[in-house]
This record gives sequence, structure tokens and C-alpha cells, in this order.
Amino acid sequence: MRVFGTAELLDCYARGVFPMAEARDDARIYLLNPDERGILPLDGLHIPRRLKRTLKQAPFRITIDTAFNEVVAHCAAPAPGREESWINDGIRSLYAELHVQGYAHSVEVREGDALVGGLYGVSLGSAFFGESMFSRRTNASKIGLIHLVARLNAGGYTLLDTQFTTDHLENFGVVTIERDAYLDRLAVAIKQPADFYAMDLDTQPDTVLKLALGG
Repeated sequence: MRVFGTAELLDCYARGVFPMAEARDDARIYLLNPDERGILPLDGLHIPRRLKRTLKQAPFRITIDTAFNEVVAHCAAPAPGREESWINDGIRSLYAELHVQGYAHSVEVREGDALVGGLYGVSLGSAFFGESMFSRRTNASKIGLIHLVARLNAGGYTLLDTQFTTDHLENFGVVTIERDAYLDRLAVAIKQPADFYAMDLDTQPDTVLKLALGG
């Protein structure tokens, strides 16, 4: 088990290392440095035509950093097809502190006021490290991801790290790169400034779509 605080955690991200737990009820935290890394090129997001139409209909309301701990709790909770979680209490506490310090952010997808989807991650320089997402309505997490990419492009980010590559993420354009190539990109990204709040919350769907596609 590793015992460390937020300063050490940020140093881990800067070195290409990230924490995980074996299970929700396992207090131990491990540091991972995989040989391959999943990244989503910020000019390479793939959005299916049907999802583009859904986005333009604006079925959900998007908020930012208004329910960070609730988003993390949803990501850690059991869900169909994902009964177990790598997010334990220690990780939740660390990221709650990072959020207070301004390094961790959440994108919340709402139906009215109800939280029905979302994601969270860590921002360091112009790198964003996506940690986890959840969905309680069809397309909720997908819409959240599109808004995240649009926000990162608007704010001058250069790297979106998804840590791993899954079939679901590959559908959106995530690619796998070797560790050394990732570390080269990371070293440049963390030295460049970026602004997570550059995109207004009332940005129209057509503009969100354009930004998400790198326009």
C-alpha cells in the first residue's frame, strides 16, 4: 500500500504514472505505468451520425464542477456490467482534495436537475487525464465525453489521456501508443498552459460539435 497526498499524486501524473485499487473495498492503492497508453487525439474524435443528431437536440443539460464528489461516487458504484470498481475510499478522498485545489474536474450530464451521467479527470498543464465515467440514461456519458473534448479544444489542451483502450473508447477514436511516445507527448503538454473554463456553459450545440471535432 502506498500512502501519499495530492502533491505526490500530481507528481505521479507528471511522470506518466496513475493510481488504481484492486477493488472498491480494498484499501490498498497501486501505481501503474503501463507499456501502452490510450489517448484520444483532440483532433480525431469520431462521433457517429446518429449521436451528432442527438447532440444537436440537446437532450441533456451540462454542468461543470458542480457535483464532483457525486460524479465520483456514481463512477464507483455498482452498475450493470460493472459490478466491481477500482475506485476505493482512499482514491475518492485524494481526488476530492485535488478538486478543491483546482486540479480535478467533473463534467455533469443532467436531465432537469437529476444527475444522469458524467465523468471526471485531472488537469495538469495542457494534459487532461480522464479517470472514469458513468451513465444512467442512453448516450449520457457519450454526450459528456463530447462536451469534454470540445471544452479541452476550446481551452488549448493538447493531450487527452484515457489510460487504457477499450472497444467502447475505440469507437470514439482512441488509439494506443507506446510508453515512450506517450511520455514525450506528456512532457510537452504539462509545460503548456490551458484553461478548462474557456468554453461557456451556454455554448450552442452546433459550436460544441465543431469544437469537439477539432474545428
